[in-house]
Amino acid sequence: MVRNTLETSIEGIRSVWGPLSTEVVAGCRRHLENLLEAPATQAWLAALHTEAPLNKELHRDPTHGFVLLAHTEHAGLYRPPHDHGRSWVIYAVQQGEIEMTSYARTVAPDGSVRLVKRDAISMGPGQTQVYLPGDIHDTRCVAGPALLFRFTERDLKSEDVAGHRVTRYVRQDNAWTAGTP
Repeated sequence: MVRNTLETSIEGIRSVWGPLSTEVVAGCRRHLENLLEAPATQAWLAALHTEAPLNKELHRDPTHGFVLLAHTEHAGLYRPPHDHGRSWVIYAVQQGEIEMTSYARTVAPDGSVRLVKRDAISMGPGQTQVYLPGDIHDTRCVAGPALLFRFTERDLKSEDVAGHRVTRYVRQDNAWTAGTP
């Protein structure tokens, strides 16, 4: 049976899966980079380009729990700083350009939380970026429409709804600070 690039990439991720480690992250990243090389003529990718979904689940692994989503974003779309709770995540850009800024969380003597900007990177087609548990970042689509894949080690929606484990930050007094759950 001939497999498409999506099926081959998922099979590859399943073959390297295990507890969080350098090797597991590197293996998953390699398979996502292969996914980015899929020909636009493959039906699943052609459909994503035609439909331009804001959010579409491509795979939910019944054994390991990881999730692969596709997102189409228009130029200017900004997602404020957030973390991914206990999960690690890999973003992969298929088309367009996404800027991602990373932050460090600081706590002042009065207990208030503020973010300090670390750096910003621009990601174009074929590029990936890994965020480990606790890493904080934002995203901005600078050239769209952008098609990106977001691979998460677990279902972030249930993590957020059930356990309020995802932290989102809000702009207050010209600084990013922890929002309320």
